[in-house]
Amino acid sequence: MRTIIVDDEIAAINSLSWELRKYPDVIDIIETFTSPKEAISGINYLKPDCVFLDIEMPEMSGFSLLDRLEYRDFAVVITTAYNQYALKAIKESAIDYLLKPVDGDDIASVIEKLKKMDGTHHFRLQFEETFEALSKASTPQVVKIPASGKILFLRVEEIVYCESDGNYSKVFLESGEQLMVSKKLKDLEELLPIGLFFRVHNSYIVHLMKVNEYLRSEGYLVLSNRIKIPISRNKKDAFLERMSQ
Repeated sequence: MRTIIVDDEIAAINSLSWELRKYPDVIDIIETFTSPKEAISGINYLKPDCVFLDIEMPEMSGFSLLDRLEYRDFAVVITTAYNQYALKAIKESAIDYLLKPVDGDDIASVIEKLKKMDGTHHFRLQFEETFEALSKASTPQVVKIPASGKILFLRVEEIVYCESDGNYSKVFLESGEQLMVSKKLKDLEELLPIGLFFRVHNSYIVHLMKVNEYLRSEGYLVLSNRIKIPISRNKKDAFLERMSQ
């Protein structure tokens, strides 16, 4: 299997690579990345059969990386130091995973599972199972957002939608309150849990659980506060797919 390793720690990559090279008949390490953003381009271009992915990285979480990929036909093996609750969610979805520091016996077990996966259909299915489990395990209850020299700690369920305002963004809450934050919309997007929020337009991000209606003929979403938000034509299919999940 043509394999890529993504981890922000060089030592972790070296340790995992050393273990995996014991299985040259199964694993062929074609590239490693310490930068998640570079890994996205590398995975889309190289189209590996398998990716060993660190979940907790400062630049971007492994979950965010998976969500931004165009190419998804590969097996995912999680390397993690997750707490027991989140790890339980991963186990229940039958995902391959490795606890750090990696152990030789655990590697052997993962290799046996990978050998039984016989093609793209299984890769795609396993990818989706990984994505779904991490979506449940990775969604924070509180997000930290900088605003006017302070940091706001907002409960996820409070946020209805966000709107671009030049170099700033407006955050609209269930209470009707409007907050001005010192982040461009694209930067604010990085702070919000991907499983719950979706950028439907260059100027808008919506909380998916706050969407009540989609007016197809008008090209608008109606949110829980009865506000209408435009949805871009090129975002429509991805939005409907996300809502169906």
